[in-house]
Amino acid sequence: MYAATLTEKFQISIPKAFREEQGLKPGQQFVFVAKGDTIMMIPRRDISEVRGLLKGANTDNVRDRIER
Repeated sequence: MYAATLTEKFQISIPKAFREEQGLKPGQQFVFVAKGDTIMMIPRRDISEVRGLLKGANTDNVRDRIER
């Protein structure tokens, strides 16, 4: 478990061990999502990185809009 402190300027430094473990890079952008009292910090991905993610997915049991 890693811990960080929020500064007076509302900044947080991500611990080095965590950055290295997660492969975070300088200038990388993140999206913040709040769920109750939990804050998730999700790396923003370029659309080109996501291309082909679902290649080969089984679409046999997918409903059409009409069936919804």
